Amino acid sequence: MKLKISKFMLALLFLGFSSQVSMAQEKNDKMQWWKEARFGLFIHWGLYAVPAGVWKGREVPGIGEWIMNRGKIPVADYRQFAKNFNPVKFNAEEWVKMAKNAGMKYIVITSKHHDGFAMFKSKDSFNIVDATPFKRDIVAEMAAACKKYGIRLGLYYSQAQDWNHPGGAASGGHWDSAQNGNMDQYIDKVAVPQVKEILTHYGTISVIWWDTPIDMNAERAGKIMDAVKATQPDIIMNNRLGAGVAGDLETPEQYIPATGYPGLNWESCMTMNNTWGFKSNDNNWKSSKTLIRNLVDIASKGGNYLLNVGPTADGIIPAPSVERFQQIGHWLKINGEAIYGTSASPFAYLPWGRATVKENKLFLHVLNWPVNGSLKIPLSGSIKKAYFLSDKNIPLKVTQKGIYTFFQLPALAPDSNATVIALELKDKPVSSLTSPIPSMNKTANASSTEPDVSGKWNAENAFDNNSQSSWKSAKNDTAAWLSVDLGKPFSIGALAISEAGGHILKYSVEYKEGNDWKKLLEAGSLGNIVKQFQPVTAQQFRLNISQAKKGGVEIKAFQLFYDE
Repeated sequence: MKLKISKFMLALLFLGFSSQVSMAQEKNDKMQWWKEARFGLFIHWGLYAVPAGVWKGREVPGIGEWIMNRGKIPVADYRQFAKNFNPVKFNAEEWVKMAKNAGMKYIVITSKHHDGFAMFKSKDSFNIVDATPFKRDIVAEMAAACKKYGIRLGLYYSQAQDWNHPGGAASGGHWDSAQNGNMDQYIDKVAVPQVKEILTHYGTISVIWWDTPIDMNAERAGKIMDAVKATQPDIIMNNRLGAGVAGDLETPEQYIPATGYPGLNWESCMTMNNTWGFKSNDNNWKSSKTLIRNLVDIASKGGNYLLNVGPTADGIIPAPSVERFQQIGHWLKINGEAIYGTSASPFAYLPWGRATVKENKLFLHVLNWPVNGSLKIPLSGSIKKAYFLSDKNIPLKVTQKGIYTFFQLPALAPDSNATVIALELKDKPVSSLTSPIPSMNKTANASSTEPDVSGKWNAENAFDNNSQSSWKSAKNDTAAWLSVDLGKPFSIGALAISEAGGHILKYSVEYKEGNDWKKLLEAGSLGNIVKQFQPVTAQQFRLNISQAKKGGVEIKAFQLFYDE
């Protein structure tokens, strides 16, 4: 995986309503199970679990599965780890049952990561059957267990980076002459044959997960695509093959997009601690509450949550991971109806939580229990029934007045992780607000724009509620601003901003009062944020970037929300 900084977005708003992009019926059919699943397990496991982040007595910085690259370990030395890789405590059925009990519907496991080591029986000898004392095919055992317990199986395969085979790509360049070679020959002799192996030897593979397409070009990607089409043409494929191949999934890594990806299939892959592959010194575990709320946040924006675990070299899933899986599973047994098979929220902003939709049902996920016990939502339509999923006997008073529906709740939240209220409606849930995002498609300006005759980087792209488009400043600018005019004053109480590239080092968000710009908030690096603040009434707002790296600032989304 790529290294990115992760922060759980605590915020109190979410963006879920989106226009649906029409797709071919064939694609809709193959994606249907995936859209209903909402929750999957990522497993990063390979030789890197043996050193577990430590090389020659020192901890190597970075994520565990990148130890060979970050530590510049010679090929011959790294290959020696295979002699000590004997995961005798591995039990595929236990892993799959754990995932199923956690409420997960599919598993994606690394068949080969960037270190070039295959976790399956391959004609290439650098694999778990031929190079280790274990002598067992991990992928074969996982495929059998998934079939037995009704879990979909996906395989991660590093198609470009390979630090052990001559010609494979390497982030930062090769550090050992043994890595030198021709990449086209690597594609022909290693990547394509192994893709054919993993897609022909293990039955139906539901997902193929590519990663880091360094040095991939159209010809190389085309050869791999030919191998996929010849073996499992209906497989779901992510967007990381390279050379402009879109795939079926957007794959934000280690963050939840502030606006989701309206109209597209997307999946946030995230770790439980800091690393993907096992690292012995990484004990920075996210709480179960955070993980449950991540799942709620992602589902409310129409995405899937691919939650990672990094097993040890013995074949053990770390106890903190197992504990969190059990707690997530317990929550889903009660509230799974509000996650599986749901679509994104019809509301742009809910100050207390999130919402999901399933046909004529609306699920309100209350994350911040109101002090006065009162909630309101801008709901259009008649409510037939309202109740808590955790206990239908808890009193719930509902009053509809004008464009708002009010709920009077008990003093204490039934579930501190996320309490779910189910509403059965006469019709499909719709927001009663005619302009739920005041900033969407409004007049925008910027201090500069990276030249592009197609308008690719224009300022208004940041306000179109489309995470696929962006505003980008001139590449030499180390300071810049992006502003929006709402057309008339609005009371604004929250915002969402998504940055690409991580170039921003210091920024503030400001509003105009008279002739002066006044600060709402300021911070250092930006990334992807969702923030609530003391409401202000103004017509003009701006993102003021006072310090940034060279290369141009890129903002994919900047949206403002009513104080509701």
